[in-house]
Amino acid sequence: MLTIRYNLFITCFLFSLYFTLVVSSNGDRTSFFNNCIRNCERQNCSADGLEIQEQAVKYYQQSLFDKLLQWTCLDECQYGCMWRTVEAFQDRNWPVPQFYGKWPFVRFLGLQEPASVLFSFFNLVAHFRWLRKFRREVRPDSPCYKIWHLFSAVAINAWIWSIVFHARDNPLTELLDYSFAYSMVLMTLYCMVMRMLYKHSWLIKAFISLAFLSYYINYFAYITMGRFSYSLNMTTNVVTGILSAMGWFLWSFRVRKQRPYYRKILAFYLLLGMSMSLELLDFPPILWILDAHALWHLSTVFIMNPLYSFAIDDCRLLRTEKYYELVGFDKEI
Repeated sequence: MLTIRYNLFITCFLFSLYFTLVVSSNGDRTSFFNNCIRNCERQNCSADGLEIQEQAVKYYQQSLFDKLLQWTCLDECQYGCMWRTVEAFQDRNWPVPQFYGKWPFVRFLGLQEPASVLFSFFNLVAHFRWLRKFRREVRPDSPCYKIWHLFSAVAINAWIWSIVFHARDNPLTELLDYSFAYSMVLMTLYCMVMRMLYKHSWLIKAFISLAFLSYYINYFAYITMGRFSYSLNMTTNVVTGILSAMGWFLWSFRVRKQRPYYRKILAFYLLLGMSMSLELLDFPPILWILDAHALWHLSTVFIMNPLYSFAIDDCRLLRTEKYYELVGFDKEI
């Protein structure tokens, strides 16, 4: 039975860390799209492609939000030509094309992917709310108290950059989104290791913490120096996530009789895997706003519930066990 559950988990988790990645897309490869951009840039843009020439200002009618998010003339040309290409595909009854690996989305208040921005914001709020609940229900002297605070900080940072990236996609925001998203995956592995070693000496835990930090800094530096690739990012996420999940699954099997709340950490991983299978149901955005990736962001708002609930239950029980040890009862309850 354990083997079946383990295999099911591995399948779901591999799905959960799968990104729909392409080098180029059928939309941006077309001569129609590229000729449209060249003509638009020549007629409407300054030499550097940043400023909209005077005769085209009224046509584009950029809002304050567009200007704040720095939509340049070349960006406007790409956006307009994207929709002309979509119309040309639809006139021929061809499938909706993607552009640079993404579906076409209607811009709203300057936001490139408004639904993903909104749902990433929901995730950010959810982490803040769960952190407050954790602080209310867990005493600061509880074992692993600081570790879960660190997890929350990393997750909050990751979702901030998810908002930024989906609001405005460029090489820098893409790099930061992917690298900080990976930091959240790596943090689950770190929390697992620190949870298993919470009774060990501070020297061992400090050494392992330094190793994790050094590894992440080197990884970040590596991809920042122009070596970023989607395949490397996906592989790294898969390996890290599987290591984390395997650790928690093995721990859960060992303590299943003493700690009934182990089901919560298993539920977190299984739900995460099932939710990320939304990426396999990739479809053109509904009303040009809501796609499968945005729905995945919406699902993760609720998936954090069993994880934080597990952290609360575990920290409280660890503190109780610590008290019994201090008064002379060296046993787990």
